[in-house]
Amino acid sequence: MRTFSLLFFFIVIGHSLLLSGCDPFKRAVLPLDESDELVVLTVNSPDTYYENSDGGLAGMEFDLASEFARHLGKKVRFKIISRLEHAFDLLQDQQAHFAAGLSIGDKYRLWAHFGPVYQRIQPQVIFSTDSRRPRSMQQLVEKTVEVATGTTHIELLNQAKRSVPELQWTEVDIMPDDLLSKLSEGKIDYAVVDSTQIELAKNFYPNLDVAFNLGSETGRAWAFPLYTERAVLATVQQFFDRIRRDGTLKRLLDRYYGHHIQRLEQMDVSGILSKRRTLLPDLLEYFHEAEELTGIDWRLIAALGYQESHWNRLAVSPNNVRGLMMLTEITADRMKVTDRLDSRQSILGGARYLAKLKDRLPTRITEPDRTWIALAAYNQGRGHVEDARILAQRMGLNPDSWLDLKTTLPLLSLSNYHSTLKHGFARGGEAVILTESVRTYYKILMKYEPPYSWGFPVADKIDPLS
Repeated sequence: MRTFSLLFFFIVIGHSLLLSGCDPFKRAVLPLDESDELVVLTVNSPDTYYENSDGGLAGMEFDLASEFARHLGKKVRFKIISRLEHAFDLLQDQQAHFAAGLSIGDKYRLWAHFGPVYQRIQPQVIFSTDSRRPRSMQQLVEKTVEVATGTTHIELLNQAKRSVPELQWTEVDIMPDDLLSKLSEGKIDYAVVDSTQIELAKNFYPNLDVAFNLGSETGRAWAFPLYTERAVLATVQQFFDRIRRDGTLKRLLDRYYGHHIQRLEQMDVSGILSKRRTLLPDLLEYFHEAEELTGIDWRLIAALGYQESHWNRLAVSPNNVRGLMMLTEITADRMKVTDRLDSRQSILGGARYLAKLKDRLPTRITEPDRTWIALAAYNQGRGHVEDARILAQRMGLNPDSWLDLKTTLPLLSLSNYHSTLKHGFARGGEAVILTESVRTYYKILMKYEPPYSWGFPVADKIDPLS
């Protein structure tokens, strides 16, 4: 009986530790200059830290903190908490070196030292386009307004209440994406979130839009305990100075937010969400076969097909580009496609062509840039993409970076640029639009459609947010 009691005791204690997500007995971290690891607090969300489709870890804060750990020559360990405001007590209890992903609020400055601002964000009131857009705080009176517990938005709402005393809202203990989901489903009238959060969510909830800004723009920064040494804060400043200079910060912001800046129109998003139920099921076996043939995630091929034709096998352009993957006659001949209006032939031919374009790029170009550059070549041709890469080199940019090619491709339509290049004029801006749209469609399909499990190594697939 005693053995059973002891066993039950250890099971309960062990289970409690797992549920708490904390180190056993709340072991304090060593000061950063004495520790061999960097311990970071953050939350599980699309713009901070999450598990991607391949089972790996991703997110702006994951990448940023991991880069800081490399800068220090240390390992990194993340502690995931339910809400970021919990971080301040944990920091004072020496449970981590800093918290990542916080919006700077006036009251938070009393509880922590903040590092450099690395992202500008704007608190916003969000509405459903199924109803009329409100133009002022007064129009929120007697409506259901919700805001996530513990955010700096509550400070702004309290300030607004001084001018509009009748204003009421409810604090809810959920993540911003769940809050926006409630709004999309008509369960509430309005929500208050950050601009970055609505940009990430718009392509999943096409009936949501920004009503108006709440307060002024603020910043996102890392929060450090008040006892943090000045030398540590100086090291953090040096790190951010370095990643701004060498373009690392710019690339990370583009990775997670770049393809949301010019978001698709609501009709485009609604279209793919609708057609994935009506047209996609009949095409699924062909997209799966295309992945087996090329190793490219079928959802990326499907995203490209949707961008090209909206999955219409009979699509034809004025210059005789036709079929679901919109192949030219020359490309169809090279890919041994005998009937461009046949869905299977078009999908397999388009997938083989994309794979060929990827293979012909220099081996030093890594993913995900390799895929994005290949998509641009699918639209404008390999020669024009090579011209854009040469132009990038001339301008002191990185010819192997999609972020930098987004700058040079549109310049191919200007005579003072294309006249100096081998392949001449090109509508390079169209290639950028196609690639960014495919990135967004791909992310939508990643959210709603499962991967095709047929044995291809997952390491060869790319992260849609990359």
